[in-house]
Amino acid sequence: MLLGIDVLLEKQPKLLKGKRVGILAHVASKDASGEHSVDRLAADKGFQVTALFGPEHGIATAAQDMEPVASRVDPSSGLPVYSLYGPTFESLTPTEEMLKGVDVLVIDLQDIGSRYYTYVWTAVLCLKACRKFGKKVIVCDRPNPIGGMLVEGAGIEKGFESFVGLASLPVRHGMTVGEIVQMVNDSEGIGADLTIAPMDGWRREMSWPDTGLEWISPSPNMRSFTAALLYPGMCLLEGTNISEGRGTDTPFEIVGAPYVDVDEFIGAFETLGLEGIRATPTAFIPTRQKWAGGMCHGIRWVIEDPQTFRPYLTGLAFVWLINRLYRNAGFEWREKPYEFVSDKPAIDLLTGSSQFRKKIDEYTLADLQTLATPAAQLLDARQRALIY
Repeated sequence: MLLGIDVLLEKQPKLLKGKRVGILAHVASKDASGEHSVDRLAADKGFQVTALFGPEHGIATAAQDMEPVASRVDPSSGLPVYSLYGPTFESLTPTEEMLKGVDVLVIDLQDIGSRYYTYVWTAVLCLKACRKFGKKVIVCDRPNPIGGMLVEGAGIEKGFESFVGLASLPVRHGMTVGEIVQMVNDSEGIGADLTIAPMDGWRREMSWPDTGLEWISPSPNMRSFTAALLYPGMCLLEGTNISEGRGTDTPFEIVGAPYVDVDEFIGAFETLGLEGIRATPTAFIPTRQKWAGGMCHGIRWVIEDPQTFRPYLTGLAFVWLINRLYRNAGFEWREKPYEFVSDKPAIDLLTGSSQFRKKIDEYTLADLQTLATPAAQLLDARQRALIY
């Protein structure tokens, strides 16, 4: 299988010939043989690499979530490394000065298949800036690690757009970065000069283990395919005071809080009959973020069947059940600003509306299944954007 970066350099080299090239990348930006895309592009004498750009977590992928990253100069190459994740929403978009020495921006980022994951939105903001300043964009496509077939979750209601969703997509979108960026370029009327360097050999039914590629953590807490598969549901915990396992060795695979009665929760969870997933008891002490240094009682998720498992439905059901059991015993929604938004709760940004939060006490499991089902209009828009 060839990744987008392989196809670009081996089959579409004329797109870069004689150009000044900027690269938006991170630690997981490697070609099919394991060579980093920046190294491979910098070694090509047919064009000149003039600037590097890093998304959330930085180009070195070392910063934690929502931690600002400073721009710098790369000591080995002398190239400027511009951060596209600073302390303000405005810092997420490249400026005219950053793009001054660039003719073509090559974007090569590994997504994980969930609308909340910010890399695709960094790509969209770059698209807008490049349209404004007359630069070309090439997106080197990569696999959706959790597959390109299954789709879950409603879109985003107007007014609930944010850096965890700048355009309406299902939560588990079943798309590649290239497909999303191309769709948004058209649907939002951006009109950028955009080329997708497609993969060769990827099929929609493939999940990460089917690709034969090495797992390289695309962000500090996305450490496994299992974590990626759980993320469309377990990221919802960022909108609560439940630990999603950050500060442990297995984020998103273990979750909990001091106020959880594990036996009570597992007993209640099992009555839901959710497919493909099992909750087992655990306890952990996070080293940072929520409940740092304190004992959390919770569960370790065991995915028994990735094909029948529905992560977003499971996440909704988990929060719904925790609220039902512990709303008077410790459970709370996150109130602090989230991804540069201070006037809407994080859970609303994650779910795409205020509906889940406001009606959670009234909901049944059937209502949650409805919330997890994409509208036909959303599915139709997605279908039209598919490349593979």
